[in-house]
Amino acid sequence: MDSALLQKLCRRIRSDILTITTQAGSGHPSSSLSAVELMATLFFKYLRYDMENPKDPGNDRVIFSKGHATPLYYALYAAAGVLSEKDLSGYRTFDSVLEGHPTRRFPYTEAATGSLGQGLSIGLGEALAMRLVHRSSFMVHGKTSGDQRSTMNAPRVFVLMGDGELAEGSVWEAAAAASFAKVNNLVLVVDVNRLGQSDPTMYGHDIAVYKKRFEAFGWGVVMIVDGNNLAQVDGAFAEALKHEDKPVVILAKTVKGKGVSFLEDALGWHGKPLSKDELPKALGQLGEVDTTMRGTVAKPLNKGKGERGKEAIFQLRPSPFTLHPPSYPSDKPVATRKAFGNALKRIGPYVRHMVVLDGDVKNSTYTEFFAHECPDRFVELFIAEQNMVGVAVGLSARGFHPVVSSFACFLTRAADQVRMAAFSGANIMMNGSHAGISIGEDGPSQMGLEDLALFRVVHGSTVLYPADAYAAEQLTEEALKKGGIVYIRTTRPETPILYSEKDTFPIGGSKVHRSSLTVHGKTSGDPRSAIHETATVVAAGITLYEALKAQQELAKEKIAIRVIDYYSVKPIDEKTLLAAAEETKTIIVVEDHYPEGGLGEAVASVLSTYSGNQHIKLCHLAVRKTPRSGRPAELLAYEEIDADAIIKRVKNVSA
Repeated sequence: MDSALLQKLCRRIRSDILTITTQAGSGHPSSSLSAVELMATLFFKYLRYDMENPKDPGNDRVIFSKGHATPLYYALYAAAGVLSEKDLSGYRTFDSVLEGHPTRRFPYTEAATGSLGQGLSIGLGEALAMRLVHRSSFMVHGKTSGDQRSTMNAPRVFVLMGDGELAEGSVWEAAAAASFAKVNNLVLVVDVNRLGQSDPTMYGHDIAVYKKRFEAFGWGVVMIVDGNNLAQVDGAFAEALKHEDKPVVILAKTVKGKGVSFLEDALGWHGKPLSKDELPKALGQLGEVDTTMRGTVAKPLNKGKGERGKEAIFQLRPSPFTLHPPSYPSDKPVATRKAFGNALKRIGPYVRHMVVLDGDVKNSTYTEFFAHECPDRFVELFIAEQNMVGVAVGLSARGFHPVVSSFACFLTRAADQVRMAAFSGANIMMNGSHAGISIGEDGPSQMGLEDLALFRVVHGSTVLYPADAYAAEQLTEEALKKGGIVYIRTTRPETPILYSEKDTFPIGGSKVHRSSLTVHGKTSGDPRSAIHETATVVAAGITLYEALKAQQELAKEKIAIRVIDYYSVKPIDEKTLLAAAEETKTIIVVEDHYPEGGLGEAVASVLSTYSGNQHIKLCHLAVRKTPRSGRPAELLAYEEIDADAIIKRVKNVSA
């Protein structure tokens, strides 16, 4: 498209931006107006995308990290002929897929954005996914040799970001990772319009500052003095696409509110649409607008590559297979974190759409087992958890199933990315190891005590907490089959083997351990001699062993308790819990987690809906004191979540 036609199209886009925000009575017109020339040039001169097939793996990808600029986002698709005037009129309404910030309800959206600073990580994930798909030897054999950093003519990922986002640390985590990996199919476009929501941005229009920073991070940099000048923008994109050995950023100095005199470079207009009285004046300043004008987005240059990409994606899907069940000696304790690593290594060669990400703790989380087995599908992202989760979202968007692994406490740093991943419909399995005070001497900074609460509250999530190696192995498999956001909590210390390869661990299930005193448990005899179970102890992970110790000690005093292994924290096995409540009348929850948001509150939520709950005693043992360094046994006793504390509570409630 020549410059004159593109200029006319920009006027049409600006008209749509102003009109739909006024119709909606909300939105961000001024933030959208500044980037019109940037994105119109990209869409109608440089982007390669089959609008009739948004899932074509040969397509370039566009991510609006600047998610509040949806008026521009949707106006571009209208200009491309994807959306009608009627579609645009539904902007921000309940029944429309054109939401206030991009979501996957709109089929051209790569990932949900709007929480600023996340788009570059997502774009990096997509760029890495394209690299995997376009390595043909990977597709055939599951492994490659040679330079794994080569992108081999992979499609490009374009990310639009506002200058205000550059204050986010996650942006620089992504920038560092992208240059380290030499991801040369990633193009960042920064709309430097000088104004944030409430004040000017840190450096205003001084794009030289941003240039130095990106160059220091190993990026190629192209600067545009006037980002609203089509000729300069065109030249910048042409220059940017010449970079072949590194990611590149286009830094464009623009004017917020461009095209409307009383909006241009003016504070106080962020997130404010024009009134119905102001709209005609603004539209009049645009000049002649042809609302029927359409632009053409070029299709992928080589459809053959696109077809091969489709075949590659198909090959990535898991094929039916039979795995040899793991076998662990019954007399040798194994840490669940190690069993998790064993499972990844065992599953990896078969499930070839699985990619494992780690944050420089692979020798502690045991993802190094997978790294050695499937090196081309292991990504080291170093100590940058927010970026790691964002990259996982991008990988998921392109059909991979990422596994994110770190210490449980460190994953909480990426809480917002996890929250947004759910809105993107991402399939991500997350492993949080070193959970709870049971890690011992390392002290509170390393103890994951909030993680269950974080992941339980994520919309549609699954939360699992295996106690032994068999449970950890099988639940890792179940997590990969489940999809969505799945969190597995694993433990640092070695724990005894409780189960066998014959045991199954369906998500939403539990395991009941009955006292040796009860007829309906492991012993037989006259039912009239059965001893009533005084209470049910609900536990998971490390505290299950404390509950079982307490069960054995109490049996010596002819006191029977029921112990339930709630390895599935969410969804929780309500049926088994309510049966235990009805039969024993007392529920004691013991967990290596703060009292807020963990297993105890999951149990309480179920019991609150039980019609007979007024007859049920509920006790909750959890980490309530400020933790400290010490041996695991000392810490469990200090926090009163060990066997002695359970025994004491059982005797108190039965007195």
